[in-house]
Amino acid sequence: MNVDLIFKVAAIGIIVAVLNQLLIRSGREDQAMMTTLAGLIVVMMMIIQQIGVLFKSIKSIFGL
Repeated sequence: MNVDLIFKVAAIGIIVAVLNQLLIRSGREDQAMMTTLAGLIVVMMMIIQQIGVLFKSIKSIFGL
């Protein structure tokens, strides 16, 4: 298991949560939503990349 990836996802989540709260408290709800969406996209891209690595490993194991 890639613990480094877990820490990166957690760090992004913390940063997005803090930014979200700061933006909401300053009356910038639209920017807060965009920050949340940007964080989600970054995490999804990281996960998709790891899924690609997983599929490549599976293909090599089974000789596909």
